[in-house]
Amino acid sequence: MKLKNRINLYTTVLFIILLIFINGTIYYSFSQMMLNRELERTKAEAEQAVAGINQAGSSIPTAELLRAYVPINGMLQIVKSDGKRGAGVAVPSQQGLRDLPVYFYPKEEREIIEAKGIPHAFVSLPIVWNAGEVVSLQITENLKSTADMLGLLRVVLIAVTVLAMIPVVVSSRLLGNFITHPITSMIKTMREIRDSGHFKQLPLPNKSKDELYQMGETFNSMMDLLQVNYEKQGQFIANASHELKTPLTVIESYASLLKRRGKAEPDLFDESVQAIHSEAIRMQELTEQLLLLAGRDEQWKVELKEVNIAQIATELVRSFQNAYHRKINFQIEDEGFVMVDPQKFKQLFYILMDNARKYSELAIDVVIRREQQVVSIEICDRGIGIPTDQLDKIFDRFYRVDQARARKTGGFGLGLSLAREIAEVMGAELQIESTEGIGTKVKIMLFSENPH
Repeated sequence: MKLKNRINLYTTVLFIILLIFINGTIYYSFSQMMLNRELERTKAEAEQAVAGINQAGSSIPTAELLRAYVPINGMLQIVKSDGKRGAGVAVPSQQGLRDLPVYFYPKEEREIIEAKGIPHAFVSLPIVWNAGEVVSLQITENLKSTADMLGLLRVVLIAVTVLAMIPVVVSSRLLGNFITHPITSMIKTMREIRDSGHFKQLPLPNKSKDELYQMGETFNSMMDLLQVNYEKQGQFIANASHELKTPLTVIESYASLLKRRGKAEPDLFDESVQAIHSEAIRMQELTEQLLLLAGRDEQWKVELKEVNIAQIATELVRSFQNAYHRKINFQIEDEGFVMVDPQKFKQLFYILMDNARKYSELAIDVVIRREQQVVSIEICDRGIGIPTDQLDKIFDRFYRVDQARARKTGGFGLGLSLAREIAEVMGAELQIESTEGIGTKVKIMLFSENPH
């Protein structure tokens, strides 16, 4: 059974039970009140009769005396102490009351009794009769008019209950629709997400902040979280593809050299093995760093060392040149020792060199300079350049200057974004200058002491 139908059923049954209980309570309270009133009235008549009989004494015949106080719709009689029926008078329409069994009550007694399906008010009062005998003066009065009134009230309450079921059913249906509407919207949105593959959110009214609003707000927060995780997964795959491509190319190039000339040239063999080993280590480190990059709460693992950056850059330039067969103008104006993580510097250097290679067909210039406590590595290409108004966006993840560049290079706009993150965790700085149609210069600023 659907939730909406269950809500309709449960609320309808609950309201009907509550309505029956309320109407039943009203009927019971009103009937008890009316019957008690009739009992009080009958008791007053009995007390009036006792007072009149005591005042009259034995001067008036018993039958006449009782007839004077008999109720207009009942019976008045005497019951002796031995339980035998004494004198009694009943109106013509209630002669059947004389046939009811009698009992002697030494104390006052009053109750509602049933006779032939009709309620009667019965009151018995002790009285001193002739010759000092204690007897019971009993009045029994027919309450058919009261019973008819209670029957009419019962019919009215039943009719009200039946008529009230209509708005109850309608209101329970409206309540079910109101409660299940956000859930239905969530189901519809989830199906649209499943069918289209695009994340969507529920429109939330600003009128109230009830539980339904909070449920919709929580759903939207979950959608945001799922979208972030989905995009982060895509970023991880793209980063892995982007960053693993260069070391794999280097390894494949040196492996090809080993296959062709490795046995004949020992120096080439040693260089190739060293390069392959170095790239394998870098790939291992790169894999670990990509896993860290994929985790929001994880931290980069940085191991800063004081190294000769010119020596490392020389090895990297040679490896890159052999792998891609590109002309690289390498110039060392001043050597210097800096605090850097060697593996992360290699990763950063390869990212910038790979960008220069992809966006320029001419030679690439690499220059190492020293200015006081700062060593800079400049990588210059003579490619298509970047428009000035877009320089502040190139470090955004997935940002590409234009779609033509994306189609031509096959990249994802992740390289510079990852490069900036690597530079930040090492305490380095990246500066970029570019002129559209002339080329781009990227400068890595390294410090002889960790600025952080």
